[in-house]
This record gives sequence, structure tokens and C-alpha cells, in this order.
Amino acid sequence: MEAVSNAAHLCIDMQNVFARGGVWATPWMERVLPVISDICARYPERTVFTRFVTPEKPEDRRGQWQAYFMKWRCATRGNLPPGALDLVSELARYSPPALVVDKPAYSAFFGSRLGHLLVERHVGTVVVSGAETDVCVLATVLGAVDLGFRVVIVQDALCSSSDTGHDALMTMYRTRFHGQIDLVDAEELFEMWCPD
Repeated sequence: MEAVSNAAHLCIDMQNVFARGGVWATPWMERVLPVISDICARYPERTVFTRFVTPEKPEDRRGQWQAYFMKWRCATRGNLPPGALDLVSELARYSPPALVVDKPAYSAFFGSRLGHLLVERHVGTVVVSGAETDVCVLATVLGAVDLGFRVVIVQDALCSSSDTGHDALMTMYRTRFHGQIDLVDAEELFEMWCPD
């Protein structure tokens, strides 16, 4: 596998709302946090955290998003406790120099400045970690592929609330996107990532 260069680490939605006790608790988060923290510690200036920011109330969104947040009214900003949408404390300490980009939907590229930010920084490869494998990570990975980025997924730095969904996505990445997406473990990443 080729070396990782001109890269940015995209850490997707590692927020309190997805941590233990959060509305959308992702049980694996605690298991992958040390791995993600290690990546951030090695490349803080190359890390971009994303945050899924919910609307103040369901009526602030349109179409199916409005219906979704009617069901998940408890996850709207008007009902969440303070700090729920913040990064988990283990990772927040890396920002700055790491950047934080807010997004209103699953993909980190939709309704955010992320795409422009990466182009301005001459990024050619995105290294992806975070939550959830089969929702926001999936949407972000496909967005990155569509925009022409090389995608490197750190498979031991992903978490989901669905084992079935996670396993299905890892199989899909290996069998359907092997020309555009590479799967590595963190230790492999550290061996491959060349200083820019």
C-alpha cells in the first residue's frame, strides 16, 4: 500500500451525545477512544474534528429531517443538556491546533466548509476515524470519494451502535471500493504516514 502523504485526519462526530449516557450512546466509543486519541496526538495540526449539530427544534429542518427530529426531539438543541454536542473531553484537548467543523447532516461535506478547507490546505488523502461506521462515517467517506480524495479508513478507530452495520460496511469497503478506499489499523497508519 502506498505511503500516506498530503493527508488530513477527519475525526467524525466523537461527541458527548454519542458517548456513554448520551441520547445516541455508541457502546464502542470507549474502546476506540485511545486509538483515536493516539492519532490526534501524533497529528494534531492535521486533524479536523466534525460535530453533528442538531437543530434547535424539528421545525427548523425540512422534509425527512423534520420527521426524523420529531421522533428524536430529545436530541434537538432545545432539549439537549449543555455540552452534549461538544467533543468528548479526551479529544477536545487537541483543539487547537486541530480544527472543528460543524455539519447539519450525516456527511461532513454537506452544509459545511470542510471541502474548501481541505482544498485550501492541498490535502489529497483523508484519514478517517470516528462515529458511526454505518451512518456519518459512511456518508463522509462517500462524499470524500466523490470529491476525488484518497480515503484511508482506520478500522480500529471506528465505532457504531450496530455490529451488523459496522461489519457490512467494512465488507463493502473491501469489496466494492478497494480502488479508492484503503483499510488500515492505526499501527499500519503510523508506519505509512510520511511527514509533509
